[in-house]
Amino acid sequence: MTGLTGKTALVTGASRGIGRSIAERLAADGALVAVHYGSNDAAAEQTVAAIRRSGGQAFAVRAELGVDGDVDTLFAGLERGLEGRPLDILVNNAAIMDYDATIEKATPEAYERLFAVNVRAPLFITQRALKIMPDGGRIINVSSGVTWFAIPEVVYSMTKGALNVLTRSLAHTQGARGITVNTVSPGITETDMNGWLGDPESAQKVAGMTALGRHGQPGDIADAVAFFASDDARWVTGQVLETNGGLWLGPRGER
Repeated sequence: MTGLTGKTALVTGASRGIGRSIAERLAADGALVAVHYGSNDAAAEQTVAAIRRSGGQAFAVRAELGVDGDVDTLFAGLERGLEGRPLDILVNNAAIMDYDATIEKATPEAYERLFAVNVRAPLFITQRALKIMPDGGRIINVSSGVTWFAIPEVVYSMTKGALNVLTRSLAHTQGARGITVNTVSPGITETDMNGWLGDPESAQKVAGMTALGRHGQPGDIADAVAFFASDDARWVTGQVLETNGGLWLGPRGER
């Protein structure tokens, strides 16, 4: 596909997992992709190299999120790579998890860190991006199914709920410019964050509560993001797409 030929995209947290798959998919569709990452130089270089081997265009941008000056650092690298071109597509994918941030164990420090990376960074990255985004641009936020099903890690869930609210507000305020803003909400997906899926028994349990009989892969999420980035999604904004294979629709095997 070449539906994004001539477009530019920034994908945060794009050196591994879902972010890497999104970057690769947008590049395959023709976009020049800025591969943002926090610290893993080798992983970012591998992502960029993989895109280029497949005939795509990409460059890496290093910036630790959740710290003072993070947006300035990110956009300095982004604008160098864009070389004067606008930013057509923004994918706010980067996020962190803290499995100890439960109602019993959460600390103010953990709370501040999770919200700094998962909420504050997307907000202010978007604020800056809108200054170089043309009318008709695309913003896609990557949220999570934990906004509607419960997990013990309450602070992480709260950050993803905030991201869903950000999507609706931005869709409303940016509609006059023809900029669409949507959320892709993965279900249980095979990433570093969900390393426990490597256990066959755990994977089978997830398969048993998913209508399509398996857990998600990063590419499943990337394909949904590519839809929102494309012209096919020009009349869709302010929406949350649950990309989860039919998670918890009801008991399996019932007729």
